[in-house]
Amino acid sequence: MSERSAAEEARIAELTAVVTGAASPRGIGRGVALRLAAAGRPLALLDLDPDGLADAAREARAAGAPAVLTARVDVAEQADVDAAITAVEQDPALPAIGALITCAGIANPTPFLQLTSAEFLRVLSINTLGTFHLAQRVLPGMLAQGLGRIVALSSTAAQDGGGNFSTSAYAASKAGVEGLIRGLAKEVAGTGVTTAAIAPANIDTDIMGGRLEGERREQFVARTPVGRLGTVEELAELVAFLVGPFGGFTTGATYNLNGGLRVG
Repeated sequence: MSERSAAEEARIAELTAVVTGAASPRGIGRGVALRLAAAGRPLALLDLDPDGLADAAREARAAGAPAVLTARVDVAEQADVDAAITAVEQDPALPAIGALITCAGIANPTPFLQLTSAEFLRVLSINTLGTFHLAQRVLPGMLAQGLGRIVALSSTAAQDGGGNFSTSAYAASKAGVEGLIRGLAKEVAGTGVTTAAIAPANIDTDIMGGRLEGERREQFVARTPVGRLGTVEELAELVAFLVGPFGGFTTGATYNLNGGLRVG
């Protein structure tokens, strides 16, 4: 195998980034999409909410994305994922897919003994199986062009069991995401395709049952060593590095973005 050149990977900045979970106005997916748009990346935005996607697309174009495609997708359904990625690949306005960022996810606060198998499977189907569906569908194109980045959103819950709003099902699903990212990194090592997981905690979004305000916010801040919540913009900046020209020398790693809540 010939030595790869870092310069070869600079072209990643011109390729399409697929972002899932982009519809929520205060969500991580929307923040990631807007950060990549500001860098001039072509975008494909996937979510279940068509109205939210339309808003996200307008904002992304205004932020600088040269081309934006949206698709309504349930990532737990392989046929949905296949149709959406096929549409991206066939859109003449979009370059080849160079990056996948999986932000779509759900949490479930139901205690373990009250959790049904259907509820447990739904969390795994979106968070873990959804990541598998997407990564498996975009990977052939990435391998063919010798370049690609796959970044999956995990959670501190994968490491400490959760408990803020999520419980066992969420922790299990995100642990599965991290294992998938590590295994895939080894399988595709040397091909130009890299993987990463980001494990955030206490980011100021609405995923934990609504806005973090008042006493509830104070409690979250108090348990975070750095003394504040994380921001979507901080997480999006990490994603931009990982899927950008200088992100090619890291693969299979989990990046803990947690304000010191868990060190190591």
